[in-house]
Amino acid sequence: MSTKSNIRRRGSIDVVDAKVAVDLATAQSYSENVFLFVPNLIGYSRIILAGVALHYMSFHPKYCTLAYCISCLLDAADGHAARALNQTSKFGAVLDMVTDRCTTSALLCYLSSVYPDYTMAFQLLITLDFSSHYMHMYSSLVTGSRSHKAVTSEVSRILSLYYNPQLLFIICAGNEMFFVALYLMKWVNTPLWQSLSLEPSFLLQPTWPAMMACLCFPVCALKNVINLVQLWKACKILVGVDLAERAKAREDETLRAKKT
Repeated sequence: MSTKSNIRRRGSIDVVDAKVAVDLATAQSYSENVFLFVPNLIGYSRIILAGVALHYMSFHPKYCTLAYCISCLLDAADGHAARALNQTSKFGAVLDMVTDRCTTSALLCYLSSVYPDYTMAFQLLITLDFSSHYMHMYSSLVTGSRSHKAVTSEVSRILSLYYNPQLLFIICAGNEMFFVALYLMKWVNTPLWQSLSLEPSFLLQPTWPAMMACLCFPVCALKNVINLVQLWKACKILVGVDLAERAKAREDETLRAKKT
């Protein structure tokens, strides 16, 4: 059976039979190997750097922070590379999202051990992050969207603005900086005025990570409000798809009954 006969339409995308997809991935040539696309190679390097950060997290904050921050910054680089080289891929989009979720969750797990009184808060953040992005990705797939970032203002004005590349980078960077600041607060105890060799000042009593955490907290709060919006919109989309499919099934059943 030809590949073309195993492709059907759903919304705006072609849906490929799973067996055909496996065969295509197995037989792909070196010149057109999605696994070796430059953005995906950047994604693999992000995973390695995240692993390095996890290794050093409990005993070497400088190495950990450096590896973690570079991994997060490369999140923006892979998108630019994909567009510049015409190497966008569904595999790359999912790899990018999974890497983001797992990296941030690993840091939050560590923070829950450093700040045990806030363990439930960190658990809720992990749960919201995963559920929001999983539901959003799945709702994008079932409605035939070519990208989970392609949200129109008719669906959600907030998400449409959020997935603007520049704003997305700022919010995600601020969110990660807040968690990194919480991590560094465990290691840095020198007041900011001493770090800057200034005269003692009430405004400079906290450490620089504590100051950074205060500055980035509003961005982190905004990010999680958006996660809630994304989760709710995804739930409504999936329920809408259910209702449409049930209505179509009833219509088909009525037509069959009339024919008989």
